[in-house]
Amino acid sequence: MTTIDTLIRGATLVDGTAEAARQADVTICEGRIGQIAAPFSVDAASAAAVVDAEGLILAPGFIDPHTHYDAQLFWDAHATPSSLHGVTTVIGGNCGFTIAPLGDAKDVDYIRKMLAKVEGMPLPALEAGLPWDWHGFGEYLSRFEGKIGVNAAFLVGHCALRRVVMGERAVGHEATDVEIEQMVALLHESIEGGGLGFSTSLSFTHTDWEGDPVPSRWASHKEVLALCRALREHEGTTLEFIIDGCLKGFTDEEIDLITEMSLTANRPANWNVLTVEARSPERVARQLELSDRAAERGARVVALTMPTIAGMCASFGTHSALHSIPGWSFVMSLPIPERIEKLRDPEIRRELDERARSKEAGVFAGLARWAGYRIGTTVSAQNEGLEGRLVRDIAAERGGSPFDTLLDIVIADELRTVLWPAQPGEDADSWALRKRTWEHPNVMLGGSDAGAHLDRMCGSTYPTSFLQDVLHGRQLVSLEDAVHMMTAVPAELFGLRERGIVAEGNHADLVLFDPEQIGSNENAFQRDLPGDSERLTAGSQGIRCVWVNGERSIVDGAPTGPCAGKILQPGRDTTTAPMKAR
Repeated sequence: MTTIDTLIRGATLVDGTAEAARQADVTICEGRIGQIAAPFSVDAASAAAVVDAEGLILAPGFIDPHTHYDAQLFWDAHATPSSLHGVTTVIGGNCGFTIAPLGDAKDVDYIRKMLAKVEGMPLPALEAGLPWDWHGFGEYLSRFEGKIGVNAAFLVGHCALRRVVMGERAVGHEATDVEIEQMVALLHESIEGGGLGFSTSLSFTHTDWEGDPVPSRWASHKEVLALCRALREHEGTTLEFIIDGCLKGFTDEEIDLITEMSLTANRPANWNVLTVEARSPERVARQLELSDRAAERGARVVALTMPTIAGMCASFGTHSALHSIPGWSFVMSLPIPERIEKLRDPEIRRELDERARSKEAGVFAGLARWAGYRIGTTVSAQNEGLEGRLVRDIAAERGGSPFDTLLDIVIADELRTVLWPAQPGEDADSWALRKRTWEHPNVMLGGSDAGAHLDRMCGSTYPTSFLQDVLHGRQLVSLEDAVHMMTAVPAELFGLRERGIVAEGNHADLVLFDPEQIGSNENAFQRDLPGDSERLTAGSQGIRCVWVNGERSIVDGAPTGPCAGKILQPGRDTTTAPMKAR
């Protein structure tokens, strides 16, 4: 007789299939789901532990398809706050940025500084929190075995491949044929070591510590396609990218390239992130046209989109979304004293404002709603009393324009003011458009960037925030559909074996939550990173218990218990996903 490690009694089971919820007993045996039975039919005496789940929802653990926990897992085994919100599996190594493979000490220094710039990971935390003593991808992944509280899979980043093969030539030069061959060989080796696939960035937003385009942006199409082709030889691999059009709108040339990438790899490709607002439905339609045109040629391209609007702070001092506004670099790349002088200049102010509102700004144009900015933390006596206030109200009192008022405030703080831009797309029409977008066969929920941009955003709360909205807010979709979109759908895209659905024999990745209390706490800064660094984070509400591979990892919203997470490797833990959406 199989020993029952845990009996979850009388739960309302939402199993991830989108089928109607039902009450059931669920058992956990040796890390897997043992039995799904009629409620209160399993003898409690036969179980080592019993969880009374009456009135609670039991669902598959949520799968976050776009994270950057590559470094954080070294000092935070539970990948918080994602796990606090019911996430049991994370996909890392996105956007071409990974910390393996590594070459010499110069490569390590370059990679650390690049991540600090493009992904908002504090450099002191990266320096103090990791040993940086590995070379191959498999050697890197081996550091996590038995030491993490979530399941994690990592793609192999283009920037690291380029840096190892080309050294300092990775920035500023195209690769030779020999170097391309060496990169392909290194990618094969990295996948054989456990890498889930390949990721790259060709996006204008990604510049390194020196302000130069990151290594992957110097790659020819020939190089990119050669690396994509390598995936064909490895079962269960996948492809991820970011390109200018993800933010500006895809050109025909980009659509052709991305389609070729998917076809060459013979793998689905996904990108981050599709922003949806009713004020620009034509942009949303154009972004989805990529998936439709790719499908016509037999390729598959999946857009990630968030089901919630994650608050994001900004700063004129430290790197933030403001630094990515096209045409702003001539000011924002300057040292702070020179930057302040430029920001005092009325003509410079006028130019910055115009560029932020231009068509070229793309999705960054939403940042130009200066009147709606809320002032966060301030520093100077001159700004005393402004925290929490809206720029529009301050501008009205001072008799100036919102943009001038905003700049006057941040200059008084020597650019250290924390700003909270107005969140676009909160109107009913935008939410209706989002609902329609979610129905597209090649749109998937996700794009949290968890583990990155720690100084300005916390997107990892989306599972609980979305569930709160589904149960007590706009109720745009059913609970069953919401769970399906955060579990079975990403499991299918990444080919995760026996995960994403609560079914007998599947891995016991589960989340138990109170439907009346589910939600997220407010974002707040917390100084808990190595190097005495801080991050923006948020706890959850209503998460009673999370199991990872049958072991309790989160109880009442806090980490606990053993680290039962696994590094998910291609072929062993994944199968190749279909090239056609189901």
